Amino acid sequence: MGALPKQRISRHRQGNRRRHHFIAPLNLVTCQACGDWKRSHHVCMTCGTYRGRQVIQIEERRREAE
Repeated sequence: MGALPKQRISRHRQGNRRRHHFIAPLNLVTCQACGDWKRSHHVCMTCGTYRGRQVIQIEERRREAE
């Protein structure tokens, strides 16, 4: 005998099981140094600061046409 379900699962039960299968939106806050959007508790990718300190050096992005 194979592994077959005894009964069909209703759409309501299936939906209740999959209720938490979604992608949560990112928690974005503004950077205190540059004012750009960044993820909370992460280094700002535009200016490289974290909690008021310069953590990484960000090089200016060059245009691809140049």
